[in-house]
Amino acid sequence: MEIRTLRYDHPDAVKLNDRVQLEYVERYGDGDLTPMDATQFDPPRGLYLVGYVDGEPVASGGWRAQDESPEGYSDGDAELKRMYVVDEARGRGLARRILAELEASAAAAGRSRMVLETGTKQPEAIALYESCDYTPVSKFGLYRHEELSVCLGKPLDGLVSSDGG
Repeated sequence: MEIRTLRYDHPDAVKLNDRVQLEYVERYGDGDLTPMDATQFDPPRGLYLVGYVDGEPVASGGWRAQDESPEGYSDGDAELKRMYVVDEARGRGLARRILAELEASAAAAGRSRMVLETGTKQPEAIALYESCDYTPVSKFGLYRHEELSVCLGKPLDGLVSSDGG
């Protein structure tokens, strides 16, 4: 897989975001209504990645900087958003590769913890994150009061980017 840094509003990112939103509708009855803006993923306070196999976009994910707020974030948080792999490319470790790149870039940008919100109707996602050393954290974000919401986090101390930074 070739991983490219793109803007959140790049057509390939939008294509994958549309697909993940359809999956949310199938699983929960509605898409993710969390307010997001493409500029939130611009370095150095964020990053958005798209993975390509044979020239086709098949995986995506990004992080955006968060700091202490009434929504439950803590200073130094990097919030993981829009992790997704198309059905036909699942089971090949692509999500792990995207996640590792995002963690390393957030650490290099000085973020101290990666956090994410998923839901109980996404057991595959929960299993992936738990296998990558994510543990439960206090709920945050738009869905922090929802029973189906699961919030996980991982300290970024000691992580370095793949280029040694």
